[in-house]
Amino acid sequence: MRRYWAFYEAVNHPFFEESGREDIVLGSTILVPLNDTNASRRVIDFLLNLSLCGDTRLTLIHIFRKPSSGEELMGKKFMAEMPARLEKMLSDEKARLVSEKGFDPENISIELVDKGYASVTEGIIDYFKSGDFDMVVIGRKHMSKSEEFVLGDISAKLIRNLPKTAILVVKME
Repeated sequence: MRRYWAFYEAVNHPFFEESGREDIVLGSTILVPLNDTNASRRVIDFLLNLSLCGDTRLTLIHIFRKPSSGEELMGKKFMAEMPARLEKMLSDEKARLVSEKGFDPENISIELVDKGYASVTEGIIDYFKSGDFDMVVIGRKHMSKSEEFVLGDISAKLIRNLPKTAILVVKME
């Protein structure tokens, strides 16, 4: 019974009522924020196993935040190489989606967002609001309560700040 109730809640979500579009397909444009972690690789694994419409458009992004003093200590060379490494990671994940799932490469875009946001969450929210997205798919790693208190939980912040948005959180196993 609980499964059906969750489906009922999803279908009766305010997103459908206030969109004004009758031909809308939930998740036809999906924002996928990624970084170089196992949680992000798990998101791609999840998308590979998910049944999506053939015309679904994915935007794979990486949000740069302002570097912390600890990151600056990693050295200028490390910081200078980071954009190229992350762009390669996004390109590799796009290639994986194309080769393993058969996505049209034209329907997958990649972007590095380097505006230097104070937090990754702020960057995701800003990017989401500036685009025409129906859904956000984000990975979540297991954090202790103290880590969550200090670092914050990006997925919880997205749910609070994007109330009429479908947000899919892929948890690590």
